Formats: sequence, structure tokens, C-alpha cells
Amino acid sequence: MKYLIKSLAGLAVVSSTFIATNSLAQTSAQATTNTNDYEQINLVKLNAGALLLKTFSIQYERAISRKSSLALGFRATPKSSLPFKSTLESIIDDDETWRNVRNLETGSFAITPEFRYYLGKEQLSGFYFAPFLRYSHYTAEMPFIYDITDPTTSTVVAQDVMPLSGSMNTYTAGIMIGAQWRLSKKFYLDWWILGPNFGASKGKIDGAKNLSPFEQRDLREQLADLDIPLTDYTYEVTDTGAKMDFDGGWAGVRAGLAIGFRF
Repeated sequence: MKYLIKSLAGLAVVSSTFIATNSLAQTSAQATTNTNDYEQINLVKLNAGALLLKTFSIQYERAISRKSSLALGFRATPKSSLPFKSTLESIIDDDETWRNVRNLETGSFAITPEFRYYLGKEQLSGFYFAPFLRYSHYTAEMPFIYDITDPTTSTVVAQDVMPLSGSMNTYTAGIMIGAQWRLSKKFYLDWWILGPNFGASKGKIDGAKNLSPFEQRDLREQLADLDIPLTDYTYEVTDTGAKMDFDGGWAGVRAGLAIGFRF
């Protein structure tokens, strides 16, 4: 009887030891997995949606806590004609302005720092709000078409072109609403749902050309009639060319669908 009791007691000790060891191993493995997740706090992302607009857009994101992160984006667009021309035409809604804007060729780059706050329980995942700043630099070439009128009859007798080119800087702030999901251990999908931003712009364009007094008058009048949304501008026309200075408001919208790699 005593031998049976001792045997049962020994078996209980061995079983308890085995259970405790196994439980500790599982806890340790789980802790290692969680630690690995929290050690991989970086994401680099490519905005696949921007490629449809011939724009290269990448973002680097780094977690600073379970719920928040910092990110830095870079976007570059080679010089080309304006996209969505039919939409822009309806916004401008002025025939003379559209006659020139439709021939505009522009390129740009932008730098966008942002802070993200996630609503989900997992690090770098879930819906988020992201206040951000954006600096953008635009270059532009616009052959400005203007009418030449007969000073005696005030009728249009010909058209001429003033080749204008220059650049503009914009400074905006906004907030992005988005969502980010884990696709696998390493890959993520980041949906930039909507990121309106507003701010200021400043720039100039100019062109050189010999102009007669009548051509100066006609060009000056038609530059005065331009209707450019949000932006104020001043202009100057001389016998050697023309220039325009822009200084006013600016607005934009961020959106996209990015594929990210976590490391």
C-alpha cells in the first residue's frame, strides 16, 4: 500500500513537472512570436494605384507604439500633359482659360511626413487617422495662345503663341483616413481612402518674345481674363516678353492603394 501511494505521488510529481514545462515552452514560444512582431516595426510601401497615373509613390512607416507610427512619403511625376482633362474642363468652365490650360505640361515631386493613430488592436493594422504635411514642387510649360486684333475694327485677325515656363511650390496640411491590413507575415495592404489637404502656393512662369505694342496690348488683356481657381496672380507684359507670378491658396486630395513589406 505504501509502495502504491509513493508510486502515485511520484507519477503526480512527474506529470506536474511535464505539464509545467510544456506550458512554459508554449508561453515562451508565444512571447518569442510577439517579440518578433514588435521587433519588426518598419514598413516600406509602393503605391500601386499611383502607377496608373504615371506617378511613382513610395512610403516608409515606422511604429513608435502599438497604436501609433510615423511615416514619410515621396512622390514623383515626370513631365506630361494633364490627366482627367474632361473633369478639369468642367471645373475651369472658361473657354479662353481652358484653351491654354489643356496644352499645359507639368511634372512634380512631393514629400509628405505624417503621424498615424490606429484604431485596431494589432500593431500597424486597422483603420487609422493620419494628420500630415506636404511640400510639393511643380514645373510647367504652357504655350499661351492669344488673339491678335485689328485696332481699327477690334476684330480678331490672327492668333499667336507666347511660350511660358516656370515652377511653383505648394505647402499644405491635411488628414488622411485609411486602413491597413496584414496579408501575410511580411506583406501588408494599405488603403489611403481619403486625404484632403489645403494650404498655400507660390510660383512664377515667364517667356521671352519680341512683341509689338499691339501684341502687348492683346496679350495683356487676355492674361487679365484668365480664371485660375484658388490662386491669385499678377502679370507683366513688355516688348521682350511676359511673366506671371502666382501667390494664393492650394488644395489637393491624397488617395491610393499601397503594397507594403514589413521588416
